[in-house]
Amino acid sequence: MTLSYLLRRLLLVIPTLFGIITINFAVVQLAPGGPVDQVLAELHGQAGANGLGGRLSGPVSDLGHAGQYRGARGLDPAVVQKIRAMFGFDKPPLTRYLEMVGGYLRFDFGRSFFRGQSVLHLIEERLPVSISLGFFSTLIIYFVSVPLGIAKAVRDGSRFDLASSAVVLVGYAVPGFLFAILLVVLFAGGGVWQIFPLRGLVTQGSAHWPWYARIGDYLWHLVLPVTAIVAGGFASLTMLTKNCFLEEIHRQYTITARAKGASERRVLYGHVFRNAALLLVAGFPQAFIAILFTSALLVEIVFSLNGLGLLGFQAAIQRDYPVMFGTLYIFTLLGLLMQIVGDFLYTLLDPRIDFDRRS
Repeated sequence: MTLSYLLRRLLLVIPTLFGIITINFAVVQLAPGGPVDQVLAELHGQAGANGLGGRLSGPVSDLGHAGQYRGARGLDPAVVQKIRAMFGFDKPPLTRYLEMVGGYLRFDFGRSFFRGQSVLHLIEERLPVSISLGFFSTLIIYFVSVPLGIAKAVRDGSRFDLASSAVVLVGYAVPGFLFAILLVVLFAGGGVWQIFPLRGLVTQGSAHWPWYARIGDYLWHLVLPVTAIVAGGFASLTMLTKNCFLEEIHRQYTITARAKGASERRVLYGHVFRNAALLLVAGFPQAFIAILFTSALLVEIVFSLNGLGLLGFQAAIQRDYPVMFGTLYIFTLLGLLMQIVGDFLYTLLDPRIDFDRRS
């Protein structure tokens, strides 16, 4: 991968990133039940309970003919306008979009509507949790699936191959959050044993412990959530490894290597592994991103882990737009950068791949 190709890919990140943000911003403008509507619904419900307002004539998303939430009809228009200004909705959508883009260019994501903190601070606070889950889960999945896939390819059709396939597929069929609940019941004081902690990634008061004790405590808290994530993550990578090695084992160059007197171990790890592992190693960044953004949400909920997945989910429920778009920006940026890392690994493993010539 030459410097010119890398520069082009990095420059392509900018329009791609803001194209995704623009599409999502436009979609959100059409979605009912925004933060203003939710606050007006709450205020109107309190007023109605005290006899100060009218009746609530519909759900939060019920809009009047003028596009205004019906629950706001019993409130002082000045109060409604003040609430709209507080959230920045007194400005036209284009103005709000341009202000948001200008802030994002400076990595200023604004402040959360309902948490009273800057979005960047919330992301910095939650990012280590998500990265810990994603990194260790992906690492364990690779360390188990790749040797298992190689063993299955070498013993294709044997009892070991069939038995391991059955175990892997059963693990894949069990939902991660269901397995997480089972782990809580068995090992986190849910009714059987109290071996592992249930909440968070650190023990309260551990900041005053020695550094080695803090590391041990951190890893001990990771055991159950990481186990819940990796339980269903072996199947696809194991079968991909097996199929890649099976394809390479029967190629002409392996037959030639055996004919020259190379041992089976030399053929497998000296010749086959380099070619078969191309997709596996180069796909590590994408696998990490997939686990980081999709697999950990329900596990974070079960184990009360304040990660980015849970933060984005709560923001979507609350219509906390600065947090929604801030987390989306970070997710998209990391995903695009990881794709470039994947391309770099391709060229590192196989110099014959030339992205410059292809482009």
